[in-house]
Amino acid sequence: MVVEAAVLRDVAAPYSVERVEMEEPGAGEVLVRIAGAGMCHTDMLGRVPGDLVAKPVILGHEGAGVVEAVGPGVTGVQEGDHVVLSYDSCGRCGNCLAGSAPYCDEFLLRNLTGLELDGRTRVTDESGKAVLSRWFGQSSFASHSLVEARNAVVIPKDLRLETMAPLGCGVQTGAGSVLVALKVAAGSSIAVFGAGAVGLSAVMAARVAGAATIIAVDLHEKRLELARELGATHTFDGRDPELQAQVTAVTGGGAHYSFDTTGVPGVIATAVGSLRPTGVCGLVALGQGDIVLDPNVLALGRTVMGIFEGNAVPRVFIPRLIELWRQGRMPFDRLVTTYPLSEINAAEAASHSGDVIKPVLLPGS
Repeated sequence: MVVEAAVLRDVAAPYSVERVEMEEPGAGEVLVRIAGAGMCHTDMLGRVPGDLVAKPVILGHEGAGVVEAVGPGVTGVQEGDHVVLSYDSCGRCGNCLAGSAPYCDEFLLRNLTGLELDGRTRVTDESGKAVLSRWFGQSSFASHSLVEARNAVVIPKDLRLETMAPLGCGVQTGAGSVLVALKVAAGSSIAVFGAGAVGLSAVMAARVAGAATIIAVDLHEKRLELARELGATHTFDGRDPELQAQVTAVTGGGAHYSFDTTGVPGVIATAVGSLRPTGVCGLVALGQGDIVLDPNVLALGRTVMGIFEGNAVPRVFIPRLIELWRQGRMPFDRLVTTYPLSEINAAEAASHSGDVIKPVLLPGS
């Protein structure tokens, strides 16, 4: 079948919206007509020089849409279902069976290469050349996506799909890190470094958890203003030379938890240094260099925890986030700005500059 997709052909090239040929769903797969696809910072890995992500490739890993066809052996998902797409996992390894699917033995291969596990070509361009189409098991910067039924989460049909799209990664990662991985306790303090989609989702989740002191740190005053509206009790400019001392002061000796979404080594050092003894720092961004910590920082029982996808199992956690949103306690829709898929390059620029928090692309608009 012929579908429309935003194809990235080189790290420095703009996306090109093209007509491509896509196979029908195979065993265990579903074909989803994409209604909205969030643009996440992780999609920027496609622009990292080198061979991390081969080209040409269709990126996008926060898709939401309607199931149009199901392949042989699919259970739990049927034609007409509305679904949110999340990361892929094997469902068979020890971590998957233990409820730790983000740490699947095959996570990197299934999510960060865009490659088919069996080496087959499922999508070709108009010249017949293969286009990688399995980024995070979905490659949702397109009008349609082929996914394993396992990473499609069925949601109620009364919800606006484009609003729900960011649940597949960004919102799930921020909220899951607070509620599932860090298990932020009521009455505690947390400092969130980076007020993008992941960081602001963490701020909202910290309010849900009942944290008494919620600090947001960013370089953009507009984002800090939104953080205050979403639950932050204190906000600080990340350029403040006294930032660590400021966090330590307002938390009465250091935060119980800190959470870095930037991956910047200096910011991570500040996040760890802002903890009280026995505090825990969660890291979710891919690192941008070596992290140097004072050797005494960890000697007082502080912990640094790497987190993937908020430690969340999508089919369990995404329905919970939707219920919190219905109650008005997790208004993640306030992060979203929509763009037609044809304006993907403008959406990417706005996201990179910080002008937009969560671009959501609308195929067919």
